[in-house]
Amino acid sequence: MFLLSPHTKVFLAKASTDMRKSFCGLIVLAEAVLNQDPASGHLFVFVNKRRDMLKILHWDGSGWWIWYR
Repeated sequence: MFLLSPHTKVFLAKASTDMRKSFCGLIVLAEAVLNQDPASGHLFVFVNKRRDMLKILHWDGSGWWIWYR
């Protein structure tokens, strides 16, 4: 189980994302496309072209998480 702060924001990338990207690729997108610090503790959501898959990138203070659906 994980807990998120009530101050946690969710950032959604408007453009489609290649779902083959892993930690490094998603971190670069969070910085370059969303203009945010990926280690801020916020959630960064990326979707594929068909909008039927998503990845969420999150830094919990001790490591990176990727949720994939």
